[in-house]
Order: sequence, then structure tokens, then C-alpha cells
Amino acid sequence: MLVDFNDLPEESRVWIYQCNRSFSDTELTEIDALLGEFIISWTAHGKGLQAGYKVIYKRFIVIGLDQNFNSATGCSIDASVHFIQNLEQHYKVDLLDKMNVSFKQGEFIAYKNLKDFRQMIKNKSVSSKTIVFNNLVSNIREFKENWEVPASESWHSRFFK
Repeated sequence: MLVDFNDLPEESRVWIYQCNRSFSDTELTEIDALLGEFIISWTAHGKGLQAGYKVIYKRFIVIGLDQNFNSATGCSIDASVHFIQNLEQHYKVDLLDKMNVSFKQGEFIAYKNLKDFRQMIKNKSVSSKTIVFNNLVSNIREFKENWEVPASESWHSRFFK
């Protein structure tokens, strides 16, 4: 069952997929329709799941699932990953590579592999105050409070020591 992401309870589980580039407006329209279709048909052991999504900064796909309604299972999580893999193939993007970092540079969103990000720290191109996207948050409450934070308040902080 598709619900508005903003109406999901704060304890709802989230998955965040960051893209290696911004989606075009045409792609966003298509992805919006595909995400809606996927979530409407998303099930766990034949039971519908109550979920919503949003695309942020034309770059992040965030899926939220109200596990109080029905919980995700291994098969339903596999189905969502397969859906994301299909998006990757269709749009020729990376959405599942966790070894990359997205962060703000002024009004722009930068995307670097972890090695390059660490080099940027050494070169002082980014600092502990740089706003990073902590895609390891696990629920909507954490997403609201700890997704877009200074690097010093994220798992990225270990690279500044």
C-alpha cells in the first residue's frame, strides 16, 4: 500500500540509495511512476506492505516502510534491491555502491569514492563541518535528525582523527 512518506510513523524503517549523478527531470518523472508501481505491488509473504518514498536533491531515493503494519522479510527486501538494480541498469547509474560519499559543496551535492573523500580531508578541501549524507540511518526519526549532518556528527567523523 502506497502512502505519503511524510505520513509514515517515525519508527518506520528506511533505505537510502544515493545516485552517482543527478537524475534529469524526465528521469525523475519516470522514476516517480516506477517507485509508485513497485510500492503498490510490494508484499511480504503475500501481505501488502505500507510504504512510501521520496526522491531528494534529484539524487537520493528514500524508501520508508511501516513495519507496524507488516514487516519486511528477506524476500521482500530482495525484491526492493532487485527493483533498485533494475533502475541502475535502465538509467546507467550507481545506487547500491556503499563505498561512496555524498556531501554538500555550497549548493551542490558532490559524490566521491571514499578514497577521494579521505584525500579531500587531507587536502582540507572538506572539513568536519562539511555537510554529509549519513545513509546508514535506519528509521524515519534518524533520517530526520541525522541524515544531513556535519561530518563530525556522522560515521564520517573517524576520517578526521
